[in-house]
Order: sequence, then structure tokens, then C-alpha cells
Amino acid sequence: MVKTLLRLLGAQSPAYQALFTWRRARQRVGTDPLGNTYYEAPARPGYDHPRRWVAYRGRPDPSAIPPRWHAWLHHQAADFPTQDGPSRAQPWQKPHAPNPTGGPGAYHPPGDLRRGTAQRAPATGDYRPWTPGEDTA
Repeated sequence: MVKTLLRLLGAQSPAYQALFTWRRARQRVGTDPLGNTYYEAPARPGYDHPRRWVAYRGRPDPSAIPPRWHAWLHHQAADFPTQDGPSRAQPWQKPHAPNPTGGPGAYHPPGDLRRGTAQRAPATGDYRPWTPGEDTA
């Protein structure tokens, strides 16, 4: 019954993440500035690398993983990032903003029904639709 419930909830649900993290032999490695928690477990039989994963704070948003933690998760860096370590952040970089796709902040072009205007701007006259059998030369 528990397996069925977790399958229905999905792998990104907080209940599934908590049970997955609790059941595994794991070590809490650290937390990023956004509150995501990172874990590491020994490599599974037949694999060379230790297993690494993140438990998101709040709604799962993979775009919210900082670059240095992303490198650690994907075994591109052996050591996990520390708060007091050197930062490669550039002065022009902006802080993370959640992905607005599918939400109220998503972009909707002019004429989109979700903007409240069902009328598109009139065509400029330079468009001529193709008709079957018409010579395109």
C-alpha cells in the first residue's frame, strides 16, 4: 500500500523524498542559500560513483540549484561547495528567479486569450497565404 501511495504521489513529492532519504544509508552533505539540502550515499553495486541527490525546499524547481552544487551533483566536482569557499559569481549575475512557465508570471504574446484580449494586431499586408496549385516562383 505504501508503494502504491508513493507511486501516485510521484518521485518529487515531499513524502516520497522523505521516505527515500530516510531509508537510504545517507549522509547530509550541506545546504545551499535557497534551503535545498544535499545528500550522498555509497555507490550502488556495479557503479563507480557515490549516489548524490537533492531534497528541494518547497516546490521542486531544478533550475534553483546553484551552479557549484549542480557540478557536485553530477560528479564534475569531487568536493561539495562550502559557504566560505571561493565564489565564481560575477558582479553582473542576477539572483535566481523561479521558472514562471505555466504560472501567472508566464509570458503570453499579444492576442493570447489568457491576456484578456482575443484580438490580434491586424496583419501588415505583406503576408500572402499559399494555395495548392499556385506557382511559388
